Amino acid sequence: MIDNAKVRRESMRWNILLILNNARPVGAYEELVLATLQSIYPDATALEVRRELDYLADRRLVDVKREPSGRWFADLARYGIDVAEYTVDCDPGIARPQKYW
Repeated sequence: MIDNAKVRRESMRWNILLILNNARPVGAYEELVLATLQSIYPDATALEVRRELDYLADRRLVDVKREPSGRWFADLARYGIDVAEYTVDCDPGIARPQKYW
């Protein structure tokens, strides 16, 4: 049986890494990440984005700055860049496709 919630979470994590990789070297606010994710998952919410950013930050893939205004700003950490560029192995929890090239 396929766990659709797990597939969605792990795919969102991979897509967030790609979004932030494309935003390098500047990084991106959560609103940009959410707007981009909504092109893939139209029903994506700000809470989902924050939850997955927090997960990626706990794994030291993303640096998250929580501003006093309440906005979150995210940027890829060194290890997150390596995962996005396929230079290191990716641990379970992120739906990174197999490298085919």
